Amino acid sequence: MNQNININFPNDISLTIKREDLNHPFISGNKLRKLKYNLLQAKAENKTTLLTFGGAFSNHIAAVAYAGKEQGFKTIGVIRGDELFDKIEENPTLKFAQENGMKFEFISREDYRNKSEISFIEKLKEKFGDFYLVPEGGTNELAVKGCEEILTDEDAVFNYVCCAVGTGGTISGLINSALPNQKILGFPALKGNFLIDEIRIFAQKDNWELISDYHFGGYGKINLELIEFINAFFDENKVPLDPIYTGKMFFGVIDLISKKYFPPHSKILLIHTGGLQGIEGMNLKLKQKKLPILKTNV
Repeated sequence: MNQNININFPNDISLTIKREDLNHPFISGNKLRKLKYNLLQAKAENKTTLLTFGGAFSNHIAAVAYAGKEQGFKTIGVIRGDELFDKIEENPTLKFAQENGMKFEFISREDYRNKSEISFIEKLKEKFGDFYLVPEGGTNELAVKGCEEILTDEDAVFNYVCCAVGTGGTISGLINSALPNQKILGFPALKGNFLIDEIRIFAQKDNWELISDYHFGGYGKINLELIEFINAFFDENKVPLDPIYTGKMFFGVIDLISKKYFPPHSKILLIHTGGLQGIEGMNLKLKQKKLPILKTNV
């Protein structure tokens, strides 16, 4: 669902939002896309359990938990941070996942770095039995296949397609499905340029660029300027933005327009990838820091 947001910019530049956040009430945005073919593959392999990884406020953890319940899978979340094991009730994301049937394995941040090692996976199989492994953030070839379906025929009119970047799966799908006249702009939520190599695993075209100036200090970092932007955007357009991904991307695009990055008459499509479930947890942190909370209609 595309939504014109009626923001007037000089040089006849237009912004349109693709509201992927509205495609499912609980597995919204790119998470629904990433899980689509992975769940079909898990069923084809006759797996009954999904196991995946994530942090304390992970959109992915919440989505896998609900998708498992909806599709009849048991779910296991390997959670970064062993200090969280007795804080489930205080954490909206973990509480939601548990209420939807997910069992947790809390591990130290040091052990979490080994999550891709074969020996680590084998130990998990010894403990939990056979399972279908969904990578952290959901990104693999099947996830990219799902994200290739984000763009549709009606999006052919856009010169630029912009999205937030976490693990690289969503932007890879957009790159693969973009038309020759379209450029894909990715706005990383993390510091560093390592994502370029990750994206090149799944996408072979050169129609894209990462713009790394809008991470606001790194993953999960937020300041008053970003809070005020997200809240003003909501007041003006009635579109909620999450502070980890889409809020930073929208901020970046509008800032680039003011800096004349885009040529006159550009038609820009912004992919709203969801992530709104994380706002509740972020607002708890903001209250502790005595900062304004984020507005949302969820």
